[in-house]
Amino acid sequence: MSEPKENAAPPAAAKPSKGKVFLYRTVSTLLLWAVVLSPALLYGKQLGDYFFVIILMLLSVLGLLEFYKLASSKGHLCFRWMGVFYGLVLLGSTYYYLTAYWGKNAAHSRANDFETAFLVLFLLGLCVRQLFAKNNPQGIFSVALTFLGLMYVPWLLNFVQKIYFFTGVSGILYVFYFILVTKFSDMGAYLVGSLIGKHKVIPRISPGKTWEGLGGAVLFSLAGSVCFFYFSAGHMHGMTLQHALILGVILSGTAVVGDLIESLFKREAGFKDSGAFLPGIGGMLDLLDSILFNAPIMYLYLRHVIM
Repeated sequence: MSEPKENAAPPAAAKPSKGKVFLYRTVSTLLLWAVVLSPALLYGKQLGDYFFVIILMLLSVLGLLEFYKLASSKGHLCFRWMGVFYGLVLLGSTYYYLTAYWGKNAAHSRANDFETAFLVLFLLGLCVRQLFAKNNPQGIFSVALTFLGLMYVPWLLNFVQKIYFFTGVSGILYVFYFILVTKFSDMGAYLVGSLIGKHKVIPRISPGKTWEGLGGAVLFSLAGSVCFFYFSAGHMHGMTLQHALILGVILSGTAVVGDLIESLFKREAGFKDSGAFLPGIGGMLDLLDSILFNAPIMYLYLRHVIM
């Protein structure tokens, strides 16, 4: 009888089916966004607001650290803790302006004016930091990548907070709405692309994205947008069927673009996922990618079209 080989390679783990991957993605997404949005509904207005902003800050820190990990993978230095600190200051300061001037027309204008000055000061601070950095000949890359990280994660995520505080209870519903429509886009793109997708959109960046999947993203987003509009029973101040149809198309398109942009970052860094702690999804950026670019689109449409 032959002896077993001591150095035999272990059998490769079976790759999960597309159905299991979809289930993992759906459950992980629902659980995480339930954690994000539940404080506003469970703890009352003021305490719920605190929890909501704290959770946004946590998402910002995790997403920003993942971005700096991707950026540093090619040997570029990032001032990551400076970026994390300023990201938290940005979210906290916006919260102050939106709550201290609650109910006043100047609340969002004050927050936006501060945000502009804040970004200028942050860029200046990065340049000063580079002046005192030793053994870092790639100063331009360090400043640019650190600033891009702040813009890509905390700054874009900050628009979720602006939507939340826009019109009281309607603001909470609009956060629910745009996240649901965005995630319906992700679901539609994955399901339709997996079933009938053949024509690649940009294969050098994301081989799995197809034009058929893009069509599925639009259809699912439209369906989710219209259904949410009808079930909200007029509680979303200013929302009409026309707005629901327009937003369904716009948010589905920017969700796909946001996904492709994160895929570009990962591919250039040589990573498949930005992290590994969310089953079926990957990292925090893999969860937030489509949300990040849809948040400012939703806010601008809400402030300048609906209202």
